[in-house]
Amino acid sequence: MRIDASIPARGGIGLKAEHYRDILSTAPELGFVEIHAENYMGAGGPPHRYLEAIRGNYPLSLHGVGLSIGGTRPLDLTHLARLKELNRRYEPGLFSEHLAWSTHESYLADLLPLPYTDETLAHVCSHIDQVQEAVGRQMLLENPTSYLSFAESTYSEAAFIEKVVRRTGCGLLLDVNNVFISATNLKFSAHAYIDAYPLAHVKEIHLGGHDAQRDDDGETLLIDDHGHAVADPVWDLYAHVIDKTGPLATLIERDADVPPLAELVGEARQADAILRQNAVRRVA
Repeated sequence: MRIDASIPARGGIGLKAEHYRDILSTAPELGFVEIHAENYMGAGGPPHRYLEAIRGNYPLSLHGVGLSIGGTRPLDLTHLARLKELNRRYEPGLFSEHLAWSTHESYLADLLPLPYTDETLAHVCSHIDQVQEAVGRQMLLENPTSYLSFAESTYSEAAFIEKVVRRTGCGLLLDVNNVFISATNLKFSAHAYIDAYPLAHVKEIHLGGHDAQRDDDGETLLIDDHGHAVADPVWDLYAHVIDKTGPLATLIERDADVPPLAELVGEARQADAILRQNAVRRVA
């Protein structure tokens, strides 16, 4: 039996194989769970058996990492067909992908940034149109992590994303950790970025951790490793976002050094606390 597919404005966690049994046996209080689509593109087996059971208890968000929306090559039609089937099979409340490219001659194990130009805008919008038509639903587009900027860019990232939304009708997934990392690495104001962002179109938020290193000049370099707890400055930036948007579905991401389930649930509840405080202020 499936529960309501809609995603509530609460904290959720990414579903990891390490936690399948714990989730089913302990039934933690969570707003939703999110899966990486590419982990469930086989026809059957244990991943689908566990997901079917968990999907009966929690709303589901489907997050893709392999479409290469920003790539100049045609989209992989086999991959797109599998995404369509996953959406049909599990009826997720939200479906998202990255503003990045990840394929060339082969799949690259990273999500790489783009120059923000009219040429890039044209092929990104064409790909999003193709995805939304094939899947038959709105796709959310996630902002990237940046370690460099392109001299060719003629738009700011926020302005580019707003143009994509207006042309395609897609929604947005705002990764607050990505904003914080990019702002630190490229030395711009994260709050100014948020203030310029098309927040009215955001339907989901991601919060994750990062690794702090030093570059060759001794400057701070943040790496989006999804292997740490959410940092305090990212929580602060998240609260700023929620002050502007109101409560939104918020995912805790952890893809490396995955901790015990209780730790992730604790971070989801920390997000819930911020969401509740904001809701109370809005009705006061």
